[in-house]
Amino acid sequence: MDVLLERKSIRVRLEPNSGQLEKLAQAAGSRRFVYNWALNSWQQHYAEHKKTVSLKDLSRELTALKYLPDTSWLQDVDSQLQQQALADVRRSFQNFFAKRARYPRFRCKGRAKESFRIPQRVTVKGRHLYVPKVGHVRTSELIDLTGFTHKSTTFSLDSDGYWYASLVVQFELPKVALPTLRDDVKTVGIDLGLKDLMVLSDGTVHENPRWYRKRELKLAKAQRELSRKKKGSKNREKAKLKVAKAHAKVRLVRADHIHKLTTDLVQQHDTIVIEDLCVKGMAKTKLSKSIYDASLGEIRRQLEYKARWNHKRLIVIDRWYPSSKTCSGCGLINQELELKDRSWTCQGCQVEHGRDWNASVNIRAEGLRQAEIVAVGNTETLNACGEHVSRPAAEAADALLVETRTPRF
Repeated sequence: MDVLLERKSIRVRLEPNSGQLEKLAQAAGSRRFVYNWALNSWQQHYAEHKKTVSLKDLSRELTALKYLPDTSWLQDVDSQLQQQALADVRRSFQNFFAKRARYPRFRCKGRAKESFRIPQRVTVKGRHLYVPKVGHVRTSELIDLTGFTHKSTTFSLDSDGYWYASLVVQFELPKVALPTLRDDVKTVGIDLGLKDLMVLSDGTVHENPRWYRKRELKLAKAQRELSRKKKGSKNREKAKLKVAKAHAKVRLVRADHIHKLTTDLVQQHDTIVIEDLCVKGMAKTKLSKSIYDASLGEIRRQLEYKARWNHKRLIVIDRWYPSSKTCSGCGLINQELELKDRSWTCQGCQVEHGRDWNASVNIRAEGLRQAEIVAVGNTETLNACGEHVSRPAAEAADALLVETRTPRF
């Protein structure tokens, strides 16, 4: 059987003792020091020779640096994480020259995130992680890597004061034929929104919890307390930690809810149809805070990989398809429908529609129609992309000429 190699990340919170906390902080400081040293060496070599220094030469110089009196403490830290710091510098310059990122900057203690990566030698045994030069660190939960190949581990100190380990693992995903499309309850259309987070074509409504909005007053209070503390004081550090924990609470509650929601959707349906929303463009409007709070992009990302891992089908329809304006009964397009209208009556069949449920029904129908076109040989499945949320004038004029379609429901 043909298989695909997939990767996933398992993030777990660490529970180190006081000695291990000191060693983890030393490892992160070593990584920051090596990164800054390599960046400085890279710049000096280019200024003198007008060409970049090779990673092999940097590694050789790093080995010699460990035996100097002032930097002999580098020997107390695992060598692999230092080599990864050199690789990070090279990747930073590659991203800069490819115009994917800005010019690399030096990492400042207290401002840069404390983290380091070890590709090998990190082993898992029950509720403990063995970290080279640190020891066996207890984790907050049991880690089971049965069926997975451990590739690398990244350790990071979050703003809430806890150390986390992200284990990148690889597993084999068998190639299985996707379920046959059929017009039954196993296919569902989903309309994502802000009033209701999800409205399904079968009538199910998932309310928008508004995680950030509900805790906004508490967050503002914690931020005010922080602003009143003297800079550099112990009380300011305590207030800063309180703010970070408040934001972490919002982040974790949101992630837990979305993971449970998307997992249930994938398990209960064979085919899921959604719209190709431009979240980045929508976030440039006055609704930006609500858009990011709903995490519409994260919902799509999770549906994509969970559908792939569970051998289910995810169909993404064109973002310009008028799902809200089209009558799911007769196919008439209501050009006068506005965003504030939560329900409307079709002038053709005189049926009253709930805006979101009607859109989800049309999304499901359009997804099935698109899948049928692909099935008969048309491989054009690309969706529109970009940051604009408004259709170009020429395309908008053509859209007014769309004929009413034959209804499927």
